[in-house]
Amino acid sequence: MPVARVCVDVPLPHLDRLFDYLVPGDLDETAQPGTRVKVRFAGQLVDGWLIERAAESAVPKLAYLEKLVSAEQVLTPEVAELARAIADRYAGSLADVLRLAVPPRHARAEQAAPPAESDDAPPPAPVDTGWADYQAGEGFLRALAEGKNPRAVWSALPGEDWPARIAEAAAATLAAGKAVVAVVPDARDLDRVDKALTDQLGKDRHVTLAAGLGPAKRYRAFLAASRGQVRVVAGTRAAAFAPVHDIGLVVIWDDGDDLHAEPRAPYPHAREVLLTRAQRAGAAALVAGHARTTEAQLLLETGWAREVVGDRATTRRRTPVITPTGDDPQLARDPGAATARLPSLAWEAARAALKADAPVLVQVPRRGYLPSVSCATCRAPARCTACSGPLALRSSHAVPACRWCGRVAGDHVCPHCGARGLRASVTGARRTAEELGRAFPEIPVRTSGRDEVLTEVPAAAAVVVATPGAEPVAEGGYGAVLLLDTWALLTRADLRAGEEALRRWMTAAALARPGAGGGRVVVVADGSVPVIQALLRWDPGWYAARELGERRELRFPPAARMTSLTGTAAAVADLLAAVELPPDAEVLGPVPADQDQERYLVRAPRGRAADVATALHAAAGMRSARKTPQPVRIQVDATDLF
Repeated sequence: MPVARVCVDVPLPHLDRLFDYLVPGDLDETAQPGTRVKVRFAGQLVDGWLIERAAESAVPKLAYLEKLVSAEQVLTPEVAELARAIADRYAGSLADVLRLAVPPRHARAEQAAPPAESDDAPPPAPVDTGWADYQAGEGFLRALAEGKNPRAVWSALPGEDWPARIAEAAAATLAAGKAVVAVVPDARDLDRVDKALTDQLGKDRHVTLAAGLGPAKRYRAFLAASRGQVRVVAGTRAAAFAPVHDIGLVVIWDDGDDLHAEPRAPYPHAREVLLTRAQRAGAAALVAGHARTTEAQLLLETGWAREVVGDRATTRRRTPVITPTGDDPQLARDPGAATARLPSLAWEAARAALKADAPVLVQVPRRGYLPSVSCATCRAPARCTACSGPLALRSSHAVPACRWCGRVAGDHVCPHCGARGLRASVTGARRTAEELGRAFPEIPVRTSGRDEVLTEVPAAAAVVVATPGAEPVAEGGYGAVLLLDTWALLTRADLRAGEEALRRWMTAAALARPGAGGGRVVVVADGSVPVIQALLRWDPGWYAARELGERRELRFPPAARMTSLTGTAAAVADLLAAVELPPDAEVLGPVPADQDQERYLVRAPRGRAADVATALHAAAGMRSARKTPQPVRIQVDATDLF
């Protein structure tokens, strides 16, 4: 097999194919599929991946491989085929996906890592587990232990120790002699899953993969999975490509979190990577979370997966008391509570929890102090005179400044009414914490957000103000959870506004002490709104089915496939002129985008998604072959459509 077929690490779409090179005699044994090489390409020495060896080539005259970077076969055949499938699905290039799938080489870590495979016997399947509280939960675990490939959408109950349930599923899969890949949104969740896996499996039976580990530690963990030393990998979105052998289960927790969406081309979503991998490998799949996305609901309605939920009696028993305040919530009479915008119900719930020496969680959907201000007289949004960006206040003593250009606006005058006063349009987490400190003067107030994210808080009286996604876990659960400024989430101009609001509220409410006699959740909203109804009944499946039905009627994702095309007007027009879309694909737009760019949306039935992706990738290849200077950003299943 003297011919090496190489994926050259060049991101140009028209070069998205394998190129043939000759293998020198001294590299014949070491230059194997999955190794990194360097080749001469267009007069330059570039990196590449040796994908396969062949006996002959259609090219009459071939150049030789310049160098073997490493004999380590870090790209397994299964991951290479998966990367090709993901590139095709997202209208991208194989080189871009491989850059996401395999971390950069760390030579010292590669030389220090032990080469031998682990000979440890797999642990026995867990017997007594928390899956008994769910319909079909024990059956799902039993099927994993028998080496089958069950596929489930799991809606976790309030107060659930979900990392322990994932660890039990991993142990059952290991008992069948198969490997596991579990993906979570962020490092805090990964730490919890890491601890649960250690408790369930023992030490050195799994590794974690995340960018925050650092180059050396991350590469050592990657090699441990690639060399077969461990069979369980947990990590953030890039871990979806972990090179485990004989994969038996893929898990994704909280698949609605936008951290699962890759911000680099070709912008794959971890859920789709894992589901594609499970489908191709015949592995089991678990899509899990407190809430449920419409994509997960579609898996159920098409029969691809089965629902794992608690029955109504168990759900009622474990759900804390959740109370809405209504359309016009009456503020508490206490002056401090009124200043903090706390309705009477929220004030009473917080005061009772603090009196019982329990922490109180307050979720605020905006960070900062006053991230948005308006005229105190006419309520017109306050804008910067230089760039028209929104003005904001960083503290109680700060001068208004623009959030876009940073220009100070100390002499701001409303252009509509001439008034100089400003009022809060949106109250941030820091301002809320300041107001709550006055409402509860003897209670410590802590904040958790972008500047400092808390992981855990003790089981003592305290007020914790957190932005969505930064809520710390309280020992024993929170005595009260207050969901403020709900309108800020519900009124966002976003297709997923209701779905995202429910996901964030359920995630916070699940941290309360479970059961009717436990914590109390107060949501400042009208209880007749459908998304609030789903929260009150703790029924994310009902809302997901309702949302999916509406999107089917409107032909919105995931019932249809949407692809976003963003670029200058001339560039996007050039791409659309070159592309040959299927006849039932529909082009919507243009609409203005950032920085003098335009955006079009290409809508097509789900059955034509592959044809649309292929056509767009081919058109992008034609443009790059012509060396067109202005690029077009192609995003399949973009999360921010509107």
